[in-house]
Amino acid sequence: MSAKLQEQLTSTDAEVILGRLLERIQAALITRATEIEYPIEAVIEMAIASFVDTEALGFADCKPGSGQ
Repeated sequence: MSAKLQEQLTSTDAEVILGRLLERIQAALITRATEIEYPIEAVIEMAIASFVDTEALGFADCKPGSGQ
């Protein structure tokens, strides 16, 4: 069995991630998604990618270690 690689989070992924975060962080991400009218999975992906690489817009653009 081979693993399928994804470049974007799914809505199921987003639910799992949100469920593991503090309520105030969940609320902030959901608020941001609503403000910019983006799906929550895109906002979570952008938040994680920008933490790893400040110039990345999403996982596909992410170059770990280059944002430091």
